[in-house]
Amino acid sequence: MNIGLIGLGLIGGSFGRTAVKAGHTVFGSDKNEETFEKAVMLKAVDFPLNEDNAGKVDLLISAVNPSDFAAVVEPFLPILKKGAVVMDFSGTKRSVIESMKVFSEKYPDLFFIGGHPMAGREFSGIEKSTSTLFNKASMIFVPVKADIFTLDRMKTFFISLGFSEVVITTAENHDKMIAFTSQLCHVVSNAFIKSDTAREHFGYSAGSYNDLTRVARLSSDMWTELMMENGDFLSEELEALIGNLTKYLDAIKSGDRNGLKELLKEGNDIKVSIDQRRK
Repeated sequence: MNIGLIGLGLIGGSFGRTAVKAGHTVFGSDKNEETFEKAVMLKAVDFPLNEDNAGKVDLLISAVNPSDFAAVVEPFLPILKKGAVVMDFSGTKRSVIESMKVFSEKYPDLFFIGGHPMAGREFSGIEKSTSTLFNKASMIFVPVKADIFTLDRMKTFFISLGFSEVVITTAENHDKMIAFTSQLCHVVSNAFIKSDTAREHFGYSAGSYNDLTRVARLSSDMWTELMMENGDFLSEELEALIGNLTKYLDAIKSGDRNGLKELLKEGNDIKVSIDQRRK
């Protein structure tokens, strides 16, 4: 498959490396020339993506922030061949899907599918990319305009790259779920590490600390955009978390041993139940 890839950071670069390794041809572009050169050296791209060769691609992917999606893909849309698929890898979906809806009316011969590979690292940049980032990861599709055959073809393609499953959903549900499974985790981790004790923990920490603080390290520019774009759902999750934390605080401060025990047991039981359902 010929793939056009716009944005060669951690996600775009990792996807390019994965696709090239699997035998696909990747035409790539990035606003930073040095990033593009590194992508070539890391075998994340085969050729530069431009208006002269964009007509060759079967799949055009935008791996940039959601606010940049429309601007980076629009110049290529008139050039793409009939039946080409346009996809994004943004961390939120509602604004991108609205742009796709507009484009799908203007370019009826193209297919449009919102996409989100559920994988990442606490690092950013092409230097931290890897060809194994998406192994056993979930891939999310938010179809805007795509027939069942195109969706099946795209599902087969992503599974062939190492993804474990493809989940099809709406933009609204995607953003609601991501507020909990991703954005809230980053807020909690980032806030947790601000304790004064964090600067004195050496020799006293192990797995619990490492697990909870891994995603405190992040790109503040990117995550600010994603969280603000998804502010309604993220606010709901934060309010629920603060409410639950307050219950623990009240039990501890009041010496309510049984109350604390029940809160801890409840959380444990929910986690066990969720894990059993997943299996």
